[in-house]
Amino acid sequence: MKKELIQEMKAYYQPGKRVHISGIGGVSMRALAVILKNRGMVVSGSDVSATRFTEELEQMGIPVHIGHRAENVRGADCVLRTAAVHDDNPEITAARAAGIPVFERADTLGLLMQDYENAICVAGTHGKTTTTGMLTHILMEAGRDPTVLIGGYMPLLDASHRVGHSGTMIAESCEYCNSFLSFSPTVAIINNIEEEHLDFFKDLDEIKASFRQFAEMVPQRGMVIINGDDANTVDAMKGLPCKTFGLGRQNDIHPEEISEDWRHCKVYCDGEFYCDLSIPNYGKFNLTNAIGACAVAWQQGIDGKTTAHAIAGYKSVGRRQQLLGHCNGADVYDDYAHHPSEVKNLIAGIRTMGYKRIVCAYQPFTFSRAATLFDKFVDALSTADVLVMAEIHPARETNTYNISSRDIAAKIPGAVYYKTVPEVAEFLRRVARPGDAVLITGGGPIVKAGEAICLPED
Repeated sequence: MKKELIQEMKAYYQPGKRVHISGIGGVSMRALAVILKNRGMVVSGSDVSATRFTEELEQMGIPVHIGHRAENVRGADCVLRTAAVHDDNPEITAARAAGIPVFERADTLGLLMQDYENAICVAGTHGKTTTTGMLTHILMEAGRDPTVLIGGYMPLLDASHRVGHSGTMIAESCEYCNSFLSFSPTVAIINNIEEEHLDFFKDLDEIKASFRQFAEMVPQRGMVIINGDDANTVDAMKGLPCKTFGLGRQNDIHPEEISEDWRHCKVYCDGEFYCDLSIPNYGKFNLTNAIGACAVAWQQGIDGKTTAHAIAGYKSVGRRQQLLGHCNGADVYDDYAHHPSEVKNLIAGIRTMGYKRIVCAYQPFTFSRAATLFDKFVDALSTADVLVMAEIHPARETNTYNISSRDIAAKIPGAVYYKTVPEVAEFLRRVARPGDAVLITGGGPIVKAGEAICLPED
């Protein structure tokens, strides 16, 4: 973060100053609102719709306006916005016309991190949310009273954030738009590096360079912990002092005596036995996430018994192998897997549970991802026994790629395509049967298909 920007932000993020947060109902914005209020600031906010989260903020004494209007920023010393709030938003336009500075979420979080002696940033193309969730369980079990920012609902917290009162923060740290380069990590864990967000990054080399820059931000007193099994990560971090974790025994933190279902093992750290580990989640990739969490816990001086007990009791973040219910005797799971590698790993993990068939309903998230990773999507989705595709969820994009989910389905024998989510739900009702695992996967309204087929009468 530029020194000039830091100094400017510090002048505004002071007790008694008023900050208005545009998009306050968002996952990370809610946490920032509470942190800033705890610092003695006067906080207000706005969002497009009322939710239980905006109601909770109201109950904390943070007024929330429903709808973005110019008058909402009147009297504010500064405005904080989420990435979803663009320059043409009436609040941003009004703030700039009035000479009120507008700050970004990532920069604000990076500034606030500087107040934490121990700022743990969890990065990587995949596994960030799960690893952050496991670490939250461990830090809570160890009595570390952490501040937490995570990209999903955590049952343990009954929220997607927690404001602690210690010097420890743990934050899920995304590389999209280089946002994590605004952070101030003292400990960084990097799970893996793959082609992703190619609507922003030029290619894999540019992504690796971004992660390298992120790792170089960690001070000498801190630690960079990387997945030593991931070739891209190892290559990107050449020459940097790092601790490695992974399933291979060459790593500083690794498992031995792994069970066939990848859920039980012994963990060793720097050649010393650390703990007997059992994880509630299925899949080889989830064991890797857990070993990464163990690596950070070990670095934090947390004993193995505490770590093992916390991970054994881990309750998954929403949309991560989340059992929604049942349909026609089939088990229905919801998962945010939206990258080909995540989809392939999810299907492989669920297959270890012994189901007769895996029925996958998938909705790609963004046109750019579907287009740039097309062949990888075909490969990953082909591993399901039954596949139904919903139309691509555009999110922030327009379809300049001239692509449809129909194009992916056409490359996979037996796959079917429906334009709308209700049609996908109706298809699932027809095909689901006892012995099946039905996977609701991807981003966007596909989640409603799972909710629809898990009605009580099913």
